[in-house]
Amino acid sequence: MTKSIKRIVYWVLLREILYMDKTTFILLYKAMVRPHLEYANAVWCPYKKGDIEFVEKVQKRATKLIISLKHLTYTERLKQLQLPTLKYRRLRGDMIEVFKMAHKYYDINAAVKVNFSMFSSTRGNKYKLQKNASRYNLRKFSFSSRIVNIWNSLPDTVVDANTINTFKRRLDKHWLNQDVVYNFYAELLTGTGGALNQYNDIV
Repeated sequence: MTKSIKRIVYWVLLREILYMDKTTFILLYKAMVRPHLEYANAVWCPYKKGDIEFVEKVQKRATKLIISLKHLTYTERLKQLQLPTLKYRRLRGDMIEVFKMAHKYYDINAAVKVNFSMFSSTRGNKYKLQKNASRYNLRKFSFSSRIVNIWNSLPDTVVDANTINTFKRRLDKHWLNQDVVYNFYAELLTGTGGALNQYNDIV
């Protein structure tokens, strides 16, 4: 998969390098490259530090193809392009999937089983999830476990949207100042106890 993505990056982007501006790069990258990097993220989402860096390296290398930005750091290039890290995109994608489940966009008999809490709380939102104990990393970083703390930290003003696109806009606005948007080494700050170390430091 990675070799296929690299071929796409170089054949689609590199051959146009002398004429490519930021707008052209964004159009080509979002249409031809990023979908491959994000395919089935909810299933295969990496949690080891080495794997996270390995996937992010594809986008990091691609952004260097813009000559005018090549001298900048990866974070600075992303800010110039208004292109978030792949890590942020995976976090965001997870929340979109939970939103669809909470608002019954999926057939409950086919969707991943998640348990919504029946008890109201003054913290979090009215679609809070129940958290189950996980002994092993395979379970701890699976979709149904890793989403709980992040989703529960979102306020009603974000999760109680009437459409998916409205939820996306509210979520992006809520997370606008998160360092992880442009720095994949950063952790998500949930506002309910500091940084959420969602991933494993194992390389």
